[in-house]
Amino acid sequence: MGKALSLSLCLSFLFLLHGCCSAQMMQQQFWQSMQSQQQHRFRAKTQCQIQQLSAREPTFKFQSEAGFSEYWDTSSAEFECAGIEFVRHQVQPKGLVLPFYTNAPRLTFVVEGSGILGTVIPGCAETYESEAGSSSRYSAREGEDVRRGDRHQKLRRFRRGDVIALPEGITTFVYNDGDAPLTYVSMLDIGNDNNQLDFKFRKFLLAGNPQSIESQKQGQEYRNMFYGFDEQLLADAFNTEPELMRRLQGKEDERGIIVRAEKLRMVLPEYESEEEHSQRRGRPYNGLEETFCSYKIKKNLDHPTSADLYNPRGGRISNVNSQSLPILNYLQLSAQRGILYKNAIVAPQWCTNAHSALYVTKGSARIQVVGTQGRSVFDGEVEEGQLLVVPQNFVVVKKASQNGFEWITFKTNDNAMNAQLAGRLSAIRAMPNEVLMNAFGISRDEAKSLKFGREESTLFSPSQRYA
Repeated sequence: MGKALSLSLCLSFLFLLHGCCSAQMMQQQFWQSMQSQQQHRFRAKTQCQIQQLSAREPTFKFQSEAGFSEYWDTSSAEFECAGIEFVRHQVQPKGLVLPFYTNAPRLTFVVEGSGILGTVIPGCAETYESEAGSSSRYSAREGEDVRRGDRHQKLRRFRRGDVIALPEGITTFVYNDGDAPLTYVSMLDIGNDNNQLDFKFRKFLLAGNPQSIESQKQGQEYRNMFYGFDEQLLADAFNTEPELMRRLQGKEDERGIIVRAEKLRMVLPEYESEEEHSQRRGRPYNGLEETFCSYKIKKNLDHPTSADLYNPRGGRISNVNSQSLPILNYLQLSAQRGILYKNAIVAPQWCTNAHSALYVTKGSARIQVVGTQGRSVFDGEVEEGQLLVVPQNFVVVKKASQNGFEWITFKTNDNAMNAQLAGRLSAIRAMPNEVLMNAFGISRDEAKSLKFGREESTLFSPSQRYA
């Protein structure tokens, strides 16, 4: 009996010890994660002495054969403070954005249209293959047999409303196989620790001759990566003729970085969203089964069912972060899609742990931003196509115009968090009446009015009380 009791006590002790150690390890991992996020943008920290913000439009525009690219001037204080750059592309039907990679991770939002995205991830298998064309089983050169078809890495369809996460150094290309122009915007996080170069956006092209297109912006000669190599050395590396290497170098190519590809055919499955794919498999997607090669890199935020916040009189807000798209944990980025009905308001709020880049996709709104020392740094109307960069902890309030307001916000943290000044979830609402009374010199009734004047959480319907 005594031995059994001793054994039971020992087992209980070991169980408790194991539980304590597990809890301690989990707590340690949590704080290590927090510390990692705090150190994430250490290299990008600057003075951030923001005196004034501006709603900016693209400064540089470069025309290509089948579209154009527009860049924002990033020499202003808010861009330097946030450590980001911003670009917009428009691709005409049958337009191909030539393959390239960048020195910084990027988030892309599809404003209009649809298309095909190709990604080339180092070390990953060629999981897509197609049969050889039945009309031509042999190539014109030397009668070479091409019956084996083609193999390549995964292709993805994308559409309006998709947020696409792309790591640095990954080769990508885009093809517009639709009948309407494709427009998308991208934020490049040059302040991210994964960028080991300087705080400048650098695009490394694998095809074309962009010198005549973007050399003005770069301030120097700008060619594709094959251009600088010796032709014979390249021919030896590819085991082919030097003449073909000269074609790769693109010395006579004046089409720019978006070229027309009328007969381009790519084999890929029918379009299916990740949510539909999860439902079809009969189990929810949780990201645990992913490898780097099979990472989900996009999520659609335009569908009403994706809304995280909804007010039938105010609008809706959808978020994508590392909880819903695990690759964002690696990129340390997130995004928010907002649709605000006419005259509706988003609660005054600040982002506690990230800078924000707000791009207007439709409509207009009055936005006011207040920064350090209670100084108003922006108070004006923002319209479609404009970009407003808001530094961390600056308070922002948005009020839609009669035409409504739609936007996408990119944030420099994979789990960006907001704190509010007004509404049911606000800092004011969470404070005791006595604190508000003494802080502002107001009566108890006024304190209650301040706390409970809005029962809505984040999206406010048009105010009627003092209209």
